[in-house]
Formats: sequence, structure tokens, C-alpha cells
Amino acid sequence: MQEAATGTSETALEAGMAAAAPYHEMLGPEGVLAKYRGVQEWLQATPAAALATKMREAELLFRRIGITFAVYKEGGDPERLIPFDIIPRILDNAEWSYLERGLTQRVRAINAFLHDVYHGREFIRAGGIDAALVLHNEGFRPEMQDFTPPRSAYANVSGIDLVRTGPQEFYVLEDNCRTPSGVSYMLENREAMLRLLPDLCAQHRIAPVSHYPEELLETLKSVAPVHCEGDPTVVLLTPGAFNSAYYEHSFLADEMGIELVEGADLLVEDNIVYMRTTEGPQRVDVIYRRLDDDFLDPLAFRPDSLVGTPGLINAYRAGNVALANAPGTGVADDKGIYPYVPAMIRFFLGEEPLLKNVPTYSCGEAADLAYVLDHLPELVVKEARGSGGYGMLIGPKASTADCAEFAQRLKARPADYIAQPTLALSTSPTFVEAGIAPRHVDLRPFVLAGRDIRVVPGGLTRVALTPGSLVVNSSQGGGTKDTWVLES
Repeated sequence: MQEAATGTSETALEAGMAAAAPYHEMLGPEGVLAKYRGVQEWLQATPAAALATKMREAELLFRRIGITFAVYKEGGDPERLIPFDIIPRILDNAEWSYLERGLTQRVRAINAFLHDVYHGREFIRAGGIDAALVLHNEGFRPEMQDFTPPRSAYANVSGIDLVRTGPQEFYVLEDNCRTPSGVSYMLENREAMLRLLPDLCAQHRIAPVSHYPEELLETLKSVAPVHCEGDPTVVLLTPGAFNSAYYEHSFLADEMGIELVEGADLLVEDNIVYMRTTEGPQRVDVIYRRLDDDFLDPLAFRPDSLVGTPGLINAYRAGNVALANAPGTGVADDKGIYPYVPAMIRFFLGEEPLLKNVPTYSCGEAADLAYVLDHLPELVVKEARGSGGYGMLIGPKASTADCAEFAQRLKARPADYIAQPTLALSTSPTFVEAGIAPRHVDLRPFVLAGRDIRVVPGGLTRVALTPGSLVVNSSQGGGTKDTWVLES
């Protein structure tokens, strides 16, 4: 079992997580917290019927804009509207300042780890992590060996999933370093709030998020190849309209004022990437790619890929184009690697971690597997390379039959799973059919790394709409909220 926090025993911490009642983010020992008082007064003054009307207006707005999310595992029409809750989730300036420092520290360490993985492997040699866990990882790309991307920034865009269990207790649940999605919903949620509830918004000093596309474009331009002349040409590479996050791809390209391209829109000649245009080929300097490594280049990775561009990786390694995020960042995205991030921070930065990890059992280790099998009804078990809330077991909510079936999976492929204690995720007031009720939430801030590291205040708050549910993923029926960071 890997560590979670400095100065706290794992056993005591885990027991506390399991026993604690959910922390209500709106309430303190003396009632409503100061940061929520304006929202509380608005809720008290607004009839339930008026709130329901606002919820319907929000749904109509999102349908008109076309904000949908595809869910491929459910048959029928894959386009789903993500439910939006009009009661904002609020962080004060001090809380956000702490999170921002911790997120910056974590992304610095992850990028240092990725550089080390593809170069000297000092962390492995020092015993920081088992070599097989890295080098046999599905996210490891031998093609990246001895190659350094511009500014040594591998994960240019990261989505770090955070959960809260108390007033000062924040934990990192996952590091999303490959092609993290959700930022368009963060931006559209804010726009919806400003349209639907302008008076409520005006009563608060809310840190803006609308400049995220500008920050993203500046970050992408900052990692242009060193030989790039003039203003870099940046494009967003999408798998196409059938991808679950295609709305976000088109939205971000439009907001940044760059071309949205598919693999067939690009060609490589003499290790230089060009974009096909009506005026002839135009050289491309930076590609913000939103498709997985496997499909980027049929000459380098999967030969059956129809959405990639032949020769792209050779052009990348020749230093003629930048890819964001870099291929091979998935090795740091793996839940089996996640437990070692605190050690990475100490090793590469010489600092103590600011944000805690959740205690984690690696089922590939015999002792951990034995413990997990004995305590399945108490634990959350996840696929090490899973996403979207699929392929997981929430022990306290599972039946005896479910636990028995999952135990067989663990015994068959133990290295494919990790397990964690069930966290008492914080709750936030949410408008549901029965009225206003607490629902569990998490937070995905987005961290940009190029010339420097930037974090736009807030992030995407996801909310589990089913009573008692801890699963916030949109693909599993979760909704979203606007996240307010109050300026001092």
C-alpha cells in the first residue's frame, strides 16, 4: 500500500475516511459559511418553482448550443445532454490559492518524471518505482526514448481530479495527462450562469475563467519548435465528429481562432507537417491533439488507424512540429503509477507534497491483493487504465454477488487493478426533483504547462445526482456545476 499523506499513518487515515460523515461545503459549525451567504439568501428568496424554471432554461440553452456528450456503451442515440445544476460550488480565495500551489507542484513533478522515464531513469535506479511498472506500462512509448519535447513539457494540458473530505482536506484522486476533457463545460457553465442569473453573479467577486482559451493558445505557442519563424501556426487535431468530446474540440478551436483538423487534413513531406487548404499546403508548427497515441500515426503506432497522419512522429522527432500533449504521457496517467507521485515530488523537486494522495493498494502486489480480496465490501476497486467510471466496484454499494464476481477478475488479472478506501466525498447543495439536497462532488482543475505553469481559477465540478452515489462521471449519469473562486 502506498502513502497518502505525510505525518499520518495509513491505517489511521483510512479508518478516518471510512468513518467520517460527508463534509457539507456550505455549512460550518455555526451555520452557513460566509462564502455561501449570498447564495443562501438567494435560495431562501427564490420559490422552488422559479428555480425549476431556471433549470429548464439552462437545459434549453445547452440544447440550443449543442453541448452533448456521447456514451457509446448504452446503445441507441449516443448523444446525451449533461445535466447542469444552477447552484454554484464555491471556493474562497485562500482555498484556491492552496490548491493552485499544490496543482502547480504536482504537474512540475509529473513532467520531471516523464523526462526521466525517457532519459536517465534515475527515479527507477534509485528504487523510487519498479522498472516493470513503467517500462511494461501500456502508456510507455519507446519511440519517445531520448527525445525531449520543447521546454521539456510533456503534459501541456492536465486535468487533475480532486476530492474533498473536510474543511482543509483535499485529495488527488487521478492525474489525467493524456487528452483530458471537460474544459468546455467549465466555460459554458459560467456563461450559462451569467445569462440566467446575472444579479446573483454580480453580487459576488468571481474570478473569471473566460480567458482559458487565450491561456491555452499562449501555452501551445510557447512550445513551438525552436526553428519556428514568426507567429506559430496551431491546429487542433480531432478524431472526428463521432468522438465523445467532439463538441469540445470544435468549441476550443473556435475560441482559440485556430483550424480544427482531422488526420486526413494533414500531410507530411520531408518531415514537415502541412495542412491542406484551398490555397495550397500551409505549414503547421503546433498540433493540439485530442486523439490517443495509438491512432496518431499508422507508421509509428497502430497500422490500422484511419484517423492519424502517416509520418507525423518522424516529423515530431525531427523537431519540425510540436505535439501537445507529447506521446507517452499516458505512463503518468496510469492509476498504477499514481501512488508514486508524492515520492516523485520529493525526488525531483526536493519538496513535500502539498496535495495528498488517497491510500492505494496495488493489486499486482501479493500482500495488497490479499488485503483487497478480504475487504472488497469496504473498498473502491478500479482498473489501472480505466476511465469514465467504467470497470469499477464500489464495495459499500455492491451486492455479495458483485463482490464475488469482481474477486474472480482480481485473481485473474491482479496487476490491472488498484483499490482505495471509500472516501466520504464532500457534498454541495444541488437542486433535484425533491428540492435542494446535498450531493457528492469532485473537481477537475485544468493545468497548462509550457513556458510556465498556469491554472485558471476553478475547474469543472462534477456532481453525482443519484442520492448517495459517489460516481460523478458524466458517462455514468453525473451532472456539472459552475465553480466559483471568490477573489479576495
